[in-house]
Amino acid sequence: MVSTEPTEPTDFCYCDERFADIQMLRYRLNGFSQLTASQKALVYYLSEATLWGRDITFDQFGQFNLRIRKVLEVVYTTAAIDHDTDEFRNLETYLKRVWFSNGIYHHYGCEKFQPMFTRAFFIEAVKASDRSLLPIVTGMTVDELIEELVPVIFDPEVLPKRVNKAEGQDLILTSACNYYEGVTQEEVEQFYDSKKRNAGSHAPSFGLNSRLVKEKGEIKEQVWCLNGLYGEYIGHIIYWLEKASTVAENESQRSVIEKLIEYYKTGDLRLFDDYSIAWVGSVDGRVDFINGFIEVYGDPLGLKASWEGIVEYKDLEATKRTQTISDNAQWFEDHSPVDVRFRKPHVKGITANVICAAMLGGDEFPSTAIGINLPNADWIRAEYGSKSVTIGNLTEAYNRAAKGNGFKEEFVIDRQTLELIDRYGDVCDELHTDLHECLGHGSGQLLPGVDPDALKAYGNTIEEARADLFGLYYIADKKLVELGLTPDREAYKAQYYSYIMNGLMTQLTRITPGNKIEEAHMRNRSLIAHWCYDNGNAIEMIKRNGKTYVRINDYEGLRSLFARLLAEIQRIKSEGDYESARLLVEKYAVNVDPALHNEVLERYRRLNLAPYKGFINPVLTPVYDISGQITDVTVDYSEGYAEQMLRYSRDYSIGIR
Repeated sequence: MVSTEPTEPTDFCYCDERFADIQMLRYRLNGFSQLTASQKALVYYLSEATLWGRDITFDQFGQFNLRIRKVLEVVYTTAAIDHDTDEFRNLETYLKRVWFSNGIYHHYGCEKFQPMFTRAFFIEAVKASDRSLLPIVTGMTVDELIEELVPVIFDPEVLPKRVNKAEGQDLILTSACNYYEGVTQEEVEQFYDSKKRNAGSHAPSFGLNSRLVKEKGEIKEQVWCLNGLYGEYIGHIIYWLEKASTVAENESQRSVIEKLIEYYKTGDLRLFDDYSIAWVGSVDGRVDFINGFIEVYGDPLGLKASWEGIVEYKDLEATKRTQTISDNAQWFEDHSPVDVRFRKPHVKGITANVICAAMLGGDEFPSTAIGINLPNADWIRAEYGSKSVTIGNLTEAYNRAAKGNGFKEEFVIDRQTLELIDRYGDVCDELHTDLHECLGHGSGQLLPGVDPDALKAYGNTIEEARADLFGLYYIADKKLVELGLTPDREAYKAQYYSYIMNGLMTQLTRITPGNKIEEAHMRNRSLIAHWCYDNGNAIEMIKRNGKTYVRINDYEGLRSLFARLLAEIQRIKSEGDYESARLLVEKYAVNVDPALHNEVLERYRRLNLAPYKGFINPVLTPVYDISGQITDVTVDYSEGYAEQMLRYSRDYSIGIR
């Protein structure tokens, strides 16, 4: 059946509402109408499985998140108070930030939001709401609920950071993420070190899918699985995955889904590895997905994974670009500027696609990545390869939203450089993402016996720097011109300038004055830019009319610096050199120049732009025939942000108490 509703409107509007420091965007499902009815049904079933993980992520990001969200939603929808006041509008903004960040902590900086409404107003508003809808456990009064939540929301000293990576502190005791209870950093490290001992080269990712707690003096894991923590949510995820398996495009894809279901039922991490291997090998379908406990950025020790989900389908035309890269993966590995001991002699299973996201969930929603490379287990990468995606329709949305906003004109040093970026910037941004995900993360190897978690709290930053440097080094290579990936030998300069400007200056728009850099990707960019600035004359910071600008004096020299740093970063990773990782990160990646920071913030403020952007999902609605089979799926882009968040809380939530 052909859809009667237009799924690719020509008048599509990418930008939606704005609040706090956030601009909401919409993404378009390009080419969705060209999918078969069975492929659309597969996308729909996988999307339902994706949406059922939302509350898991909320709970992982803080033990009070779900209750606070529920209370705020009840106030927002039922409170018998005047809504036309600054207090109520500030509460609405706070709630929208909670939705956006999957909790009460900033999605990037991890610091707790400070509400712009008063305690007195909050208490009054809760008491004026429908009490039957409030998340009150048996025997608890409304006053007791308020007493429990008020310090968490309002006291800046109570659970102040979701993820703390400050050197010299107990990162477990000082982080509010809900992965641990009653244990110290030393106890966590000892617990998992003992598991890794004698586990062999194919050891699973210990700790990935569990909460570590101390009960009556005994440390134990509470596993996230069907009969464990989050079991009710996982049950719904399994239900929709089982539906998806009935319309799989081929037996390989069906096997992947079934292996994921078996893992969810048991929580056995070796089954997760079996699923990951099968997923890497399943490459023939048009539709694909990520669903599970995947990335470890939300754990200060990089062990435990947040839940995330993405449903996607290939952009067949754009994928020709990434396939060219993956087809030449061995050439890139062989010519890498790193020590030959750290190169892979035989690159295996590199698959790269440009995809359209069809649904985002968990830790990938509303703020999401634009490129992904999985699986994360080093031994699986080495023996079976990896799959990379560049999410083309999200990149398209970001680029469309940025056109003409004045940002480049304010911060780029001169007209010549601005014209360079205008001409080559978009293509180089996409290509750098491709190189980062497809080759960067998939490159290199650990020396025998090196623990993949040896770099501990610095591991995520070092890994992101490694992948970025790989992309930066190769985007300037003549090989890319020969392959038709860049138009000429000048194009790479647009990426070099934009990257260094961001790492040295403009990413500071995302940092609160007085704070240090915490997020791994931001630390990585800061590390690269500041190390290169400090180790040669290729980069200069100059003042013009009271404004600071980046000037690149020697682009080839900058590439040489990228090569030197990549060689050192790869050595640190391959040898598990924790101390060198610590020194690099603490010297170049963390600290902020307060004078430059204030200047950048003021210049950015005058542009009236939001430093963060996220997405509203489209609404997918199945069309059934008389026998109950899905014959089509319609796409609606009109749902508002608050409308969507409230619907998700209603339809994909289990009673929060």
